[in-house]
Amino acid sequence: MNRKPVLSIAAGALLAGTLAACGNTGGGSSTTAFDPKTCQGGTLEVLNQRDITHLDPARIYTSGGGNIPSLLFRTLTTRNRAAGAAGANVVPDLATDLGTPSDNAKSWTYHLRSGLKYSDGTAITSADIKYGIERSFSPDLPGGAAYLRDWLVGAKNYAGPYKDPKGLGAIETPDARTIVFHLNSPHGDFPYLATATQFAPVPKAKDDGVNYEKHPVSSGPYQIKTYQKNKKLVLTRNKNWSRSIDPERLACPDTIDITSGLNPDVINQRLAASSGNDANAVTTDTDLGPAQISQLQGNPELAKRVAKGNFPYTYYLTYDTTKAPFDKLKVREAFSYAVNRNSVINAIGGSSLGYPATTFLPKQKSMGYQPYDYFPAGKSGNPAKAKQLLAQAGYPHGLTVTLAHNNTADDPSGPEVATAVQDALKKAGITVKLQTIDSNSYYDTLNDPKTQPQVAIAGWGADWPSGGPFLIPLFDGRQIFPSGGNFNTAMVNDPAVNKQIDRINAITDPAQAAKAWGELDASMGKQAWYVPLYHGKDLALYGKNVKNAFVSDWTGVYDLSQLSVK
Repeated sequence: MNRKPVLSIAAGALLAGTLAACGNTGGGSSTTAFDPKTCQGGTLEVLNQRDITHLDPARIYTSGGGNIPSLLFRTLTTRNRAAGAAGANVVPDLATDLGTPSDNAKSWTYHLRSGLKYSDGTAITSADIKYGIERSFSPDLPGGAAYLRDWLVGAKNYAGPYKDPKGLGAIETPDARTIVFHLNSPHGDFPYLATATQFAPVPKAKDDGVNYEKHPVSSGPYQIKTYQKNKKLVLTRNKNWSRSIDPERLACPDTIDITSGLNPDVINQRLAASSGNDANAVTTDTDLGPAQISQLQGNPELAKRVAKGNFPYTYYLTYDTTKAPFDKLKVREAFSYAVNRNSVINAIGGSSLGYPATTFLPKQKSMGYQPYDYFPAGKSGNPAKAKQLLAQAGYPHGLTVTLAHNNTADDPSGPEVATAVQDALKKAGITVKLQTIDSNSYYDTLNDPKTQPQVAIAGWGADWPSGGPFLIPLFDGRQIFPSGGNFNTAMVNDPAVNKQIDRINAITDPAQAAKAWGELDASMGKQAWYVPLYHGKDLALYGKNVKNAFVSDWTGVYDLSQLSVK
């Protein structure tokens, strides 16, 4: 995905979320220490801008199972509920382990834990998981990620169980606790994909198609009490769930009260004031901005209630490398030398919100990050070197380009960043004409080769914390889509890169795969197919009674299943 994701409540991507981990391991300002053994009770308030997109697991695009969705729906695997880098690990959820690969990672076998039940007390079976996946193929239930359609054998044209009750032959359930998946090609990342809400069980007897989301059957620690779209979602305990069958979720509060439709400034003001019920409040979709960050400097007590992290995300310049002048490596190198990353970071609000990027992969171990800087320009750029390269490329008097940005102030792809880039490139003899595009259509315009701007500011995060989903959509030449939805905006189609992607996809050991993705990133960086600008940081407030408010490297948001207000 190339929008900054909103993990918690909504859609965005198997990809997802905003705040990020690293650092704050949770706390809150109340006087008693957090103890998972005695944390049960109370009501957690969630103050958000956006509502959850859907309450049907087939229609939710999440990462790691999502944040609010993960309270209702368990999946075969899930994200590790831990602060910092440990939160980027995938762990079993309904399954007993991360799956057993066979046939060179083209088949994966899972066994379910014993004692699993829905909120209505009926048993969860492997057939329910198969059915939940199959119904996500129905054209009546769009919204999930496309991986399953691409990865499962014979799934490309499957229309879901309502039109084709025979189901998918690529998924076998030899008994009530075993499920086997057959893939078109090796995918060592399959355990990460199995965290998606499409892997949540759905009882066929309770499924009534598009109306299922009005009464979804819970497999998680909470169930829906009341729901008013775009206003309020109240969750209460699922009495057929317990920690004994779910070691990942603490589920401390008795009730979770989610309010949506709020202004971001109002959310931060209420969290800062922390009055009344807002002392028990968090947000899963609102970061602190430059204005709020400046307030923290004079308020150390408030600063203690900020969760800090680095959700893996990269902002960069993109251009079509098959078209002049960017078909010349020296021109691309010149742009890489000319950018002033310090001025870009100032434009987004300062170093609290980002750090300079010379690599495409962010500094996350799970991504396979390897440091490199092939075009050392420091933080402020090297216009002299850029001019030299432009002259060697046949542009001794510089050149003129058009740079697209969206029209939202203080946005990572907005006018402030565009102006900073424009000023830096001018010093290198590059005249930049700015092209403003409405935010609502910005990425649709950018990702359609027919309307793609000459140069644009873009951002990218992965569907799960691995180098694969971070690099493949932007560098795999077989994923260039001429009719739109194209993330490979550099139009990279290098057979050697494609071959390396296939090789790494077959690696089932996450550590080995991460190393290989890092090496591929370092190799591709020499071609300057994109110009990395910065990697984002994230900050979010929480109420003074909230405890255990850590954020993970996977979601970039604090995990509602781990929070306590008692």
